[in-house]
Amino acid sequence: MEILQLGAAGPRVSAMGLGCMGMSDLYGPSDRSESIATIHAALDAGITLLDTGDFYGMGHNEMLIGEAVKSVPRDRFQVSVKFGAMRDPAGGWLGFDGRPAAVKNFLAYTLRRLGLNYIDIYRPARLDPNVPIEDTVGAISDMVKAGFVRHIGLSEVGAETIRRAAAVHPIVDLQIEYSLISRGIEDKILPVCRELGIAITAYGVLSRGLISGHWQKPAGATDFRGYSPRFQEGNVEKNLALVEQLRGLAEAKGASVAQIAIAWVVAQGKDIVPLVGARRRDRLTEALGALDVMLTPEDLAAIERVVPKGAAAGERYATEQMAMLDSERV
Repeated sequence: MEILQLGAAGPRVSAMGLGCMGMSDLYGPSDRSESIATIHAALDAGITLLDTGDFYGMGHNEMLIGEAVKSVPRDRFQVSVKFGAMRDPAGGWLGFDGRPAAVKNFLAYTLRRLGLNYIDIYRPARLDPNVPIEDTVGAISDMVKAGFVRHIGLSEVGAETIRRAAAVHPIVDLQIEYSLISRGIEDKILPVCRELGIAITAYGVLSRGLISGHWQKPAGATDFRGYSPRFQEGNVEKNLALVEQLRGLAEAKGASVAQIAIAWVVAQGKDIVPLVGARRRDRLTEALGALDVMLTPEDLAAIERVVPKGAAAGERYATEQMAMLDSERV
């Protein structure tokens, strides 16, 4: 496993991270024992970066990770945690809270659920429109000084917010959706991150399974994808047609569609770390195989021809969720 520097001021992490959300929430039922086995398999394979959010399963995901890493030496892994999203008992979304007092409260509960003394990378899940980013980052900075947090990250914010946050405290990475069919960061956000020495931890590299090569039919109403525009009738057919174009290129490389899609993200730079949302060991094994897929300039050009920038049909979130994304504001 290649080890990379996460931004100019960050820790050294594996070239691929494990996104753990689906083990607890939003993608239908999951198996607890298989989830823990998958985390262990990831660590055994050299993955060091585990990504979660305190609102994934309303704390369930943090407790799951805490159970999985209980006997693992602390220097073998880093935990990245998003905070601030508020939910009701039915799992609904209530908005975001980035007030300084709330930041410290969220962190206290996260540390207890994970069973850890500190969090490696702590980040607001979204920008709270009612709280200046300077105040939110300043509160996390207090927690860095107190030893409860090692590094500060951001999530789904735009170029101006990134600059304002970095003026308060060094930012090690921006977590944001980035894939063959979600390339919005390339115009403004990625250049600013590179200017400031901020890495990208890319989630949604398989677009929630849409471009994995495995997904073939609409998800049920209880699955997050059932509400996602790219999975809706009229869009999903166009998007799956892109997948079939990729399949031909993948077969020529002796790789799977998922491996080609992940390898494309890896090829965009050493400052970009893909987070794979594997919930099972077989999917993890497939994702890890992407690190062995070397894409030539000719391969990248061929991929660009069949899946050009902006080729996806539908937005990456529903309208009300898109409105919460500072990263999508012009």
